[in-house]
Amino acid sequence: MKSFFSWSGGKDSMLALHRALDAGHHVDALLAMFDESGDRSRSHALPPALMQAQADALGIPLVMRRASWTDYEAVFTEQLRAFAAQGITHGLFGDIDLQPHRDWEEKVCAAAGIEAVLPLWQEPRRKLVDECLALGYRARVVCVDARFLDKSFCGREFDAAFIADLPPGVDACGENGEFHTFVFDGPRFGRPVPHTLATIHELTPVAPAPGHFFVAELR
Repeated sequence: MKSFFSWSGGKDSMLALHRALDAGHHVDALLAMFDESGDRSRSHALPPALMQAQADALGIPLVMRRASWTDYEAVFTEQLRAFAAQGITHGLFGDIDLQPHRDWEEKVCAAAGIEAVLPLWQEPRRKLVDECLALGYRARVVCVDARFLDKSFCGREFDAAFIADLPPGVDACGENGEFHTFVFDGPRFGRPVPHTLATIHELTPVAPAPGHFFVAELR
């Protein structure tokens, strides 16, 4: 099964990739979407150099595309059609249970003649967190939504202590957008991804993202 992975660089993506590889998918590319400048990934605000180092450690080519929110779907679909022309038949995604996300993924894949596959779909969120940690994956929290978490949570390692400190009502998976992560080591990595926490920024994004966020500057 020749596949691409819609790659955020986070823990859910990693667990879905891990499962897909176990299931026999040959992942030809990690597709990461960046903002118009190419400075930050759309999903987790990661710099391209760090995502490239991550892909290199995983041994999978990284495809980086730039897009505004206005042309995001068009650019994404264009890339999927290019993948299909290369013989890729499946698209892998790390979503767990948000139906609008799955609907969009199935729509863009269908437009390119590719089958969407979601290895984590409809599994209990906390079970997935426990599985990811039990496998030995390590991740750093790189973005938190200030509506749910304060600045002190940003930049921490995603581990049992982090989960224990989460306020009531905040999902351990962060699937509601409470926080995002960057995976830097684990059983599928040829080596850990070296990085340092330089500082933490407060960011007020443009629409459609609401509120404001604390973002870890990793180097």
